[in-house]
Amino acid sequence: MGNITGFLEYERVDEKNESVHDRLENYSEFTIPLKEKELEKQSSRCMDCGVPFCHSGCPLGNLIPDFNELIHKGEWEKALYILHATNNFPEFTGRLCPAPCEKACVLGIIEDPIAIENIEKSIVEKGFKEGWIIPLPPKERTGKTVAIVGSGPAGLATAQQLNRAGHAVTVFERDDAIGGLLRYGIPNFKLEKEIIDRRVNILKAEGIIFKTNTNIGVNYPVKDLETFDAVVLCGGSTERRSLPTKGIEIKGVEQAMDFLTQQTKVLYDIKFDGKVISAKGKNVIVIGGGDTGSDCVGTSNRQGAKSVTNFEIMPKPPIGRSETTPWPFWPLQLKTSSSHKEGCNRNWLINTKEFIADEKGVLIALKTVKVEWKILPGKRPQLIEIEGTEKTWSCNLVLLALGFTGPEKTLSNQLGLELNNRSNYKATKYQTNIPNIFTAGDMRRGQSLIVWAISEGREAAREVDLFLMGKSYLPTKGNGNLPGA
Repeated sequence: MGNITGFLEYERVDEKNESVHDRLENYSEFTIPLKEKELEKQSSRCMDCGVPFCHSGCPLGNLIPDFNELIHKGEWEKALYILHATNNFPEFTGRLCPAPCEKACVLGIIEDPIAIENIEKSIVEKGFKEGWIIPLPPKERTGKTVAIVGSGPAGLATAQQLNRAGHAVTVFERDDAIGGLLRYGIPNFKLEKEIIDRRVNILKAEGIIFKTNTNIGVNYPVKDLETFDAVVLCGGSTERRSLPTKGIEIKGVEQAMDFLTQQTKVLYDIKFDGKVISAKGKNVIVIGGGDTGSDCVGTSNRQGAKSVTNFEIMPKPPIGRSETTPWPFWPLQLKTSSSHKEGCNRNWLINTKEFIADEKGVLIALKTVKVEWKILPGKRPQLIEIEGTEKTWSCNLVLLALGFTGPEKTLSNQLGLELNNRSNYKATKYQTNIPNIFTAGDMRRGQSLIVWAISEGREAAREVDLFLMGKSYLPTKGNGNLPGA
């Protein structure tokens, strides 16, 4: 424990943001990093608890008290080593993870929790700046070959772990660049794509082969996967949820992911097929209150939307923890993102009944009704419309940010994979019904967090290594492994 009274001496300090006016002028990241001395103070707030619940809150089992103590002492390179031992990509999680570790922090019971996510990002960014993060290819090769399908966080984590074990790894990505949803699903103001490229260059130098524009089962026959000793499917949950609502086909009602993907491609001058989706000068309504909905709000404001409104069918969460989710569980709690603060009219308990077009078939409005949820013991909650609450909203663009229902079935159908009752790929210890085919990430567990994707990739890699070699030195959750460790 670096400073036995640090949590009494210092209050939590977070990164500042550029002003709303300034950051809406571009698509760059807008956080202002803390000074190193301040970060060392923030790390000293960690109490080194007898039972560090942050470990259980983190799907990766990051050794949080350990790297906090090292940062307090100014030993940044050692802290980076400890962080990388359990997390392949802290530069991603340090920007995008909702930080369940902080919600499980013991100090968070009575005070603001430790700023774990910010400390994590600061450690890895200093590591890149100082040149401490270098390619570490394996010393020996096993002669085994592995195909990874999908280059999101789960696929990249699986690839790096298996490459460290000495296997020859090839990653297939159907898009034109590596990263999966990190690349085209996350706006630049949350994750600049150079951050992805920086890490991918490390992975390439370690010996991993990447093949883009390669869609398995479409322009790459699934039969060709038989040339590999093992296959790991990490393609994500990509079947988008829609609405059974009249007028859903009207021009101007768009899927959120199409909107976000297109904006990133425009930003990097990448050609794309299809119509241009723009919020400029329009009254925009985003249906869906999650992270993707928030990203649509931020992107719409940067494009110059006339107004941005957000609908959520669920009740407004409480500002503090709900009694139904006590510490150390992930709390039911109101989340106000930086995008919401940039300008957004948020509405809860509202359901869309109809999309309305003009005589040319172009969206001009939608109709809604207020709702309530009726909860009966032993039964599923019932959605009840409130009579007399119908309302018509003027709008020119609707973005559907409703989440995903599971992986696409093209691959599973061609490979003969079994599905579970949630339409995800069925697997036992990440192994499908076909012995040499494994799966990890959203394809296996459903739509989830980036930190879970990395955790799944690491765990799947160990199971693949065991399958190929009969033993494995790759770690389980919370046990680090770096080359030379």
